[in-house]
Amino acid sequence: MLTIADLVEAISGHRPAAAAQPLSGATHDSRSASAGMLFVAFKGEQADGHDYVAAAFKNGAIVAFIERDVPDDWALLDLRQGPPPEDFAWQTPLCIRVESSLAALQQAAAFWRRKLTQLRVIGITGSVGKTTTKELTAEVLSQRFHTFKSSGNFNNEIGLPLSVLSLTEEHQCAVLEMGFYVIGEIALLADIAVPEVGVLTNIGTVHAERAGSQEAIYQGKAELVRALPSHGTAILNMDDQNVKRMATETQARVFFYGLDPAADLWADNVEGLGLDGVRFQLHYQGETLHVRIPLIGRHSVHTALRAAAVGLVEGMNWGEILSGLRIGNPQLRLVTVQGRNDSLLLDDTYNASPESTMAALNLLGELDGRKIAVLGDMLELGPYEAQGHQMVGALAAEVADVLVTVGPRARTIAEAAAAGGLDAAAIRQFETSEEALSELRGLLSPGDVVLVKGSRALKMETIVPQLEERPEAEQTQ
Repeated sequence: MLTIADLVEAISGHRPAAAAQPLSGATHDSRSASAGMLFVAFKGEQADGHDYVAAAFKNGAIVAFIERDVPDDWALLDLRQGPPPEDFAWQTPLCIRVESSLAALQQAAAFWRRKLTQLRVIGITGSVGKTTTKELTAEVLSQRFHTFKSSGNFNNEIGLPLSVLSLTEEHQCAVLEMGFYVIGEIALLADIAVPEVGVLTNIGTVHAERAGSQEAIYQGKAELVRALPSHGTAILNMDDQNVKRMATETQARVFFYGLDPAADLWADNVEGLGLDGVRFQLHYQGETLHVRIPLIGRHSVHTALRAAAVGLVEGMNWGEILSGLRIGNPQLRLVTVQGRNDSLLLDDTYNASPESTMAALNLLGELDGRKIAVLGDMLELGPYEAQGHQMVGALAAEVADVLVTVGPRARTIAEAAAAGGLDAAAIRQFETSEEALSELRGLLSPGDVVLVKGSRALKMETIVPQLEERPEAEQTQ
């Protein structure tokens, strides 16, 4: 188990035998601190974690990384100048002063990961579908192995090392999501986590504004496969040409998945069952399996293929793999809600990109009833902003009976939908979610299916709760 001695050795190179007290994990949020944890104090734009060290200790944390002195009488160990003095009186709560809390966290995580010599790490990255793939992959692996998965969106330079410090010697596999904003970020995460299996979902236009171009996104995502060892495996999407060409970027074995029969693992006869899931056939080494899973939407087939591919790479049998796929969470981000006037609401307001919005529209197209698409601006697309919104608008024209757009960028969605043949009378444009909500309140009819999707900056998440069907007692209050 991780101990205070591990933290000290990771930073100073010296292992104090007297600091053997075990740690139960790590956090940077004092509210989530619990018994035996490490608290990492960061100075952020909105708040300074050093102001919450006392709260973290009160909630059970026993050690904290700090960059500046904090006003209290806790034991203080300053590692900025080297290892601790031999006569240091080890006691908790303990503050460990370092040059950089972030660097100390990352050093500690990298050190601890390398001590877990029996652990297999599966790294997952891509523009869309990372979290769903992580969840389903962990479900599959857990059918045989003691499996850890990173929680929530702990996929960056802070979240991933926090996840690594929660690992124990009992874990056999760890499924870690790896996010990307700038070149070098995934290389850093891979250096900490040391993945032996890398899964690439797709290369889209998400974060193009920050990365600069789709090629920059490609280069950033490719850092995962470049980091894999020669005995590792890169699991690549054969249906995405940018991901497919990553086969030339790695020394690891390449395992292709997709809808292409040339892939190592491929699917066909895909049938969307609406909210009841999806049905398809899997093909692998001459064997065909008939599969039905609870994931929503035809695009979920790729999620299942990724999770199954990891299972195969890890030596699992089909009984174990299919059991994990069938147990998998029906949907992580998209939530179905009963709407007013006997309508159905599809709440997919976690975030939005052209790829994820088009996947959601395809799901809308599988369902019965009048289809209403409520679509907001998609942000951080950089030079692909116009193209991304046009692609969504063109598909909306094919799928939706009514289109409601929110925000200035979404006007391009409306224009593309009109150009694609959607009647102008079926298109309503608004600047804010509040304006759109007023329209939607009088628009819903029995049997309508309403998709709500857009970047969080538009406050799209406020629409669904206001359209939700509520008990009569609640309505009359």
